[in-house]
Amino acid sequence: MVGLGLIGGSLAAALRQGGFTQTIIACDPDSEEVQRGINMGLINAGGSCLAELAPQASMIVLAVPVLAMESVMRELAKTLSDFSTVVITDVGSTKAAIRDCARQVFGYLPSTLVLGHPIAGSEKSGVAAANPRLYLDHKVILTPEANVDADALERTRQLWQACGAEVIEMDVERHDQVLARTSHLPHLLAFSLVDTLARQDQRLDIFRYAAGGFRDFTRIAGSDPVMWRDIFIANREAVLASLDDFEAGLQRLRNAVAIGDSDAMLATFDRASHARHYFDSLINKTSYQAEYHMQPQGQVTYRVQPGGSAQGQLRVPGDKSISHRSIMLGALAQGVTEVKGFLEGEDSLATLQAFREMGVAIEGPHQGNVTIHGVGMQGLKAPSGPLYVGNSGTAMRLFAGLLAGQAFDSELTGDGSLTRRPMNRVADPLRKMGATIDTAEGGRPPLKIRGGAPLKGINYLMPMASAQVKSCLLLAGLYADGETRVREPAPTRDHTERMLNGFGYPVAREGDTCWLEGGGQLTAGPIDVPSDISSATFFLVAAAITPGSDITLEHVGINPTRIGVINILTLMGADLELGNQAEVGGEPVADIRIRYASLKGIDIPVDQVPLAIDEFPALFIAAANAEGVTRLRGAEELRVKESDRIQAMADGLAVLGVEHQVVEDGIDITGNGEAARASYAGGQINSLGDHRIAMAFTIAALRASDEIVIEDCANVATSFPNFIELATRIGMTLNVEGNDE
Repeated sequence: MVGLGLIGGSLAAALRQGGFTQTIIACDPDSEEVQRGINMGLINAGGSCLAELAPQASMIVLAVPVLAMESVMRELAKTLSDFSTVVITDVGSTKAAIRDCARQVFGYLPSTLVLGHPIAGSEKSGVAAANPRLYLDHKVILTPEANVDADALERTRQLWQACGAEVIEMDVERHDQVLARTSHLPHLLAFSLVDTLARQDQRLDIFRYAAGGFRDFTRIAGSDPVMWRDIFIANREAVLASLDDFEAGLQRLRNAVAIGDSDAMLATFDRASHARHYFDSLINKTSYQAEYHMQPQGQVTYRVQPGGSAQGQLRVPGDKSISHRSIMLGALAQGVTEVKGFLEGEDSLATLQAFREMGVAIEGPHQGNVTIHGVGMQGLKAPSGPLYVGNSGTAMRLFAGLLAGQAFDSELTGDGSLTRRPMNRVADPLRKMGATIDTAEGGRPPLKIRGGAPLKGINYLMPMASAQVKSCLLLAGLYADGETRVREPAPTRDHTERMLNGFGYPVAREGDTCWLEGGGQLTAGPIDVPSDISSATFFLVAAAITPGSDITLEHVGINPTRIGVINILTLMGADLELGNQAEVGGEPVADIRIRYASLKGIDIPVDQVPLAIDEFPALFIAAANAEGVTRLRGAEELRVKESDRIQAMADGLAVLGVEHQVVEDGIDITGNGEAARASYAGGQINSLGDHRIAMAFTIAALRASDEIVIEDCANVATSFPNFIELATRIGMTLNVEGNDE
């Protein structure tokens, strides 16, 4: 160990605590530090003469300041005749300077040289501050060159893994650029701020009354000045580049403060606040809205007890489809859009963040309220990287149309589930409009969209009924020259058309075709998002199948293109009535009261399938409780949702013992219509990470004879954050078992 300060001492301490029993020797110019390390049991021996100590080593760790590396390497060059027998690594926070130093001293890069950087530290110094847990769960970046010896690389990796660190690899230039922004720049700013304030006349009061935030931010200014001087000199170019970026951002903010531009200030503050939560969630692979809802993360299992009642008056969360569109159109509008009832679910929050990254100031969400400061049709700015939309196929397909008309390049990506879903259904017609779009193999995400392509309106006959495809083309049509017409083979959700009209952008419809002219403008206005009928469906079915039930769902959207579930349940004999019907922001809403009635199996009308496509998992549970056979056909779309919902539901029904037969485009389900006995058994269900599968089998427990255990339920939060709360409120008994990662 060359250098026995905090970093080298902590490495020795971690190795000792991890059970390393071989010899550790330290070289340090301070003989007292060496003796202290021996007394602490961290090292076996040491001294100040590297020439005497280095030949004994099979691995040498250079834990000295960056500018001291050259003198240490020169000593090693004189001492070691054969570098192939010893692994040399380091802990410096800038790599290009150390690599260049090695080339200059040795005349080449030894293959056993593995440059590294532990992302850990403390304001304390010296071996007395050695902490065996300093590297635990911290990252160590290795920057091996192309000629690196595989055994040397592996031994270095094992060295840090033995300390509990996560080891990753990165090229030298990338490392220096990233660290300049995430470590070096913050230290530079902290030193500067403390120095500036310490030279003020009121400095005593400034530091006396400083709050916790000031102390937290400036804590790093207590770091070793010599070490940081060396780092800033060694990584000069990257530090200056990051400082230039920061100064430009600071100047923009200063200008906003100077002229009282509240929107610009809000955009910066809000974007920064939410970005911190958002990127933490991506890095830690946790749910974004966990910051808002405190939900369990990782592997989540529902354990639902059989039976229970279905009573109460509920308001389920806002409609996800309308929530997405309210953000999109509000961002493109002139003026401020106030949204009430916004769904604070994972997908909708990802859409919010995407627009923040494109320069839109957005306040909230707070208890369903969001304020969007629109930037106009041409006001979006290029994001600094790919736009991540999580699990939302709606967001990705609608964004594809919207971004096709922008002047800048963009990329759309999502989680593992979304990257398996087909996107050519939007990419192909957008290409016909003139867009340049690249997809991954099989027409799957990510989507890379070339900006600046002139779009032309087209007359498009959709091969399948899809509101997402229709909406995508209408959004692209806003930026197209001429008229964009979309004809659908069956009715689909018309939220986009209704909301565009609500924002003052005329969309016409005649029969199965809708159209608009490009080049118009959107005008901001208030939006009251109705409760999501897809979310309400689980409680509609809960009441429909449970004897003695009586549930009222308030302010539910009953858009004619979404009421397939109401029509189908009514055909099955459900006791269902609509009250307090009204129209809010162009969308019809009503309170829906439903009580238990004996259900009958039916042949589901094909024309109702597109109107209930997301509600079928719950409707399958209704069918399992109906007398006779329920037949579904023409539902191929269900096979390309978050999961193959036909097969996933069939597998779950098989576990419960429900008689069924799967066909390519549907399923036959034979139900039990007897109220006096359970309709099926319990069992263990794999939801395949599909939120609607998980919620459907949760409701199924109302008529089960034994408990139902549902695995992989974390994604319920994507569309229905308070589902568990409402299920418990109506009289169900269930426990959530989560591995909080």
